[in-house]
Amino acid sequence: MAGDVGLFGPDSVTWRIHGDPSMIVGGLRSLLVQALNPRAMAGVDQHSDFRVDPWGRLRRTSAYVADTTFGDTETAVAAGAAVQAVHRRVRGIDPHTGRAYSAADHDLLAWVHDVEVHSFLVAYRRYGGRVSDRDADRYVAEMVRAAELVGLSADEVPHDLATLRARLRSASIELSDAAVRGMRFILAPPMPALARPLYAIPTAAAVSLLPRQVRRLYGLPWFPPAEPAVRLTTYSLLRALNLALPDPPALREARARVAVA
Repeated sequence: MAGDVGLFGPDSVTWRIHGDPSMIVGGLRSLLVQALNPRAMAGVDQHSDFRVDPWGRLRRTSAYVADTTFGDTETAVAAGAAVQAVHRRVRGIDPHTGRAYSAADHDLLAWVHDVEVHSFLVAYRRYGGRVSDRDADRYVAEMVRAAELVGLSADEVPHDLATLRARLRSASIELSDAAVRGMRFILAPPMPALARPLYAIPTAAAVSLLPRQVRRLYGLPWFPPAEPAVRLTTYSLLRALNLALPDPPALREARARVAVA
């Protein structure tokens, strides 16, 4: 709808972060950390088509983030309702813990939300631009609206960065067989050989942003002296993407829609 700024609007920190190519790195980091909740990963492993159609899954996920971030209110709410409908059908038994799970379980939804918000923020701060602590708190608070779209209540997710960090530090994580399979697929998905060196840049950047405990669980080596080279290469790639594609199409459409107001 013309003039409808959606859930966040052009003055939000969410528009600033979600409109930057560093979201690629944040998304990869998020997937690697989220997989260490065995029940959450079991739902992905048993019900997702990511191994059959990884790039289709990526497009759908990107479209969801774009719709909920830059779409008008009706579009964002409809996208959230569609995800909730899918979640209600995703249930089963996690073979690692032997416990039942449902993608609509609020503890799993909150875990996915918390890791995603933290990963997007960390990736932007490293590879996108400066975010003050005040704006970081604003971002976490803004993203409460995104949590509500998938069925969580506002009091089930953090409203500031300190609370978010504390929740993530206290979370219990485990390495399941499904997480190992997911990690291997994320780091080396099927793609033309010529594209692999380019894909290795954001994956190395994502690994560099993982907490040490997560890297230890996965057995992923990391050499601190490589950090400056990874940062420079990743930053250069993302800035090149900014020049080639100044704004995501959804952001350009949103700005045009808001300009009408």
